[in-house]
Amino acid sequence: MSETPAAPPPQGLLGASTTPKLELKDLYMSYTDRAGRTVQAVEDVSLTVANKPGIGELAVFLGPSGCGKSTILKAVAGLYKPDSGQVLVDGKPVDGTGRDRGMVFQSYTSFAWRTVRKNVEYGLELQGLPADERKKQALAIVEQVGLKDFADSLPKQLSGGMKQRVAIARTVANKPRLILMDEPFGALDPQTRWGMQSLILDVLRTQDNTVLFVTHDVSEAVYLADVIFVLSHRPARVLHRIEVPYFATREAAVKQSAEFKKIENHVLDLLHSSNVHGNIRVGL
Repeated sequence: MSETPAAPPPQGLLGASTTPKLELKDLYMSYTDRAGRTVQAVEDVSLTVANKPGIGELAVFLGPSGCGKSTILKAVAGLYKPDSGQVLVDGKPVDGTGRDRGMVFQSYTSFAWRTVRKNVEYGLELQGLPADERKKQALAIVEQVGLKDFADSLPKQLSGGMKQRVAIARTVANKPRLILMDEPFGALDPQTRWGMQSLILDVLRTQDNTVLFVTHDVSEAVYLADVIFVLSHRPARVLHRIEVPYFATREAAVKQSAEFKKIENHVLDLLHSSNVHGNIRVGL
C-alpha cells in the first residue's frame, strides 16, 4: 500500500503506455442551484489514471455524498462541460459523449419493453451489426453476467440486482475503453452488493477496460480498486491518491483478512486527518 501526491505521477511511472488512459487537468466545475446561486462543485482537480492494456484497471473516487464525485464522472462521460480545465481520454480532449465511454448509473436504465438480450443488443444495433452477430455477442455477455436463464425475460420480471447486471452487460457489449460507474450498487442490499462487486472484478479479468467507480463506502473502494482517489467535501478536491496492493485473491473472504483491514484503517485515518466526514460508510 502506498500513498502518492494528488498530482499526476511522472510519465515514466504510467506502466505499459506513456499516454495515460485518463487525465484531468486543473478541472473547475460549477452549477446554478434552484435559488439561482452559483455552487462550486469541483475545484482544481488534477489526476491521472494509467493505461495498462490487456489487464484492465479500476480507479475509485471515494468521498462523502454530494462532494462532487458524480460531477467529475459526468465530465469524463461528456455529459457536463467544465468551466475550465481539461478532460483527456487517451490523450484526446473530451468533447461530448462517445462510444469509447460507457456509463452505469445507480438507477436501473433498461428499456422496459425489451428483453434482457434485446437490451444488451441495443448498442450493437446502433453500430449496424448483423442480427445473427448481435445475438451471438449479446448472449455471450448475458451468460457472463449470470443471466443466461433470463435472456428472454423483461426487466419487470427481474430483481434489482438482475436489472443492474443487465445495465452492466449492455455497457460492456459496446466495448468501451472507459466504463464509468456512478454508485451502481447503492440501491442494493448488502448480500446482492457483494455479488455485484465480484461480478465487476470477473468482467475486468476478461475485458480490456479501465473502470472509474464512484462510492462513499470504504470497504467497497478497497475491495475493488487498484487506485483510490480520496475527495474532499464540496467543492471536490483530490486529497490523497492511494495505490492498493495486489491481493492474492479478490474473493469476498479477503475482506476479513488482516491485510484488507489494515488498508481500510489507513483510508479511514486519512479521511479523519483530512476532516472528511458525513455519510462515509464502512463494510457494505
